[in-house]
Amino acid sequence: MAGTGAARRPQARGLTVAFAAVVAAQAAHSVEEYAGRLWESFPPAAFLTSLFPPDRETAFIAINAALIAFGVWCLLWPVRREWPSAMSIAWGWVALETINGLGHTVWSLREGGYTPGLMTAPVLLVASVYLGSRLQPNQRAWSA
Repeated sequence: MAGTGAARRPQARGLTVAFAAVVAAQAAHSVEEYAGRLWESFPPAAFLTSLFPPDRETAFIAINAALIAFGVWCLLWPVRREWPSAMSIAWGWVALETINGLGHTVWSLREGGYTPGLMTAPVLLVASVYLGSRLQPNQRAWSA
């Protein structure tokens, strides 16, 4: 029964697990970025955290906590309960985390060394590509 999650199809469970992996990878990635003080070295992060004065570190924590909370909400409601919007939400996360994973890699190559987020960037990339690969053959898994 789509929408309630009561009688979930195996492919929907697999997509839910893949989505959970993306959210978990983002949580680990956020911790690495925090430990590396990303807001001090990456201009987009510096700009974003400057919008929430006075403390950029606190702003960084709040922004990342909100992102993870949103990911958990997406997982527990639209994705797990197979809402009609789940497929679009999942594709949005695939796009976001693929760009995130590739972006950190390119930034580190450009800088010629480690930048905050590089160690978990491949995990983000693999998790998001895996989710995308699960979505591709199951376009109707949540709406059938």
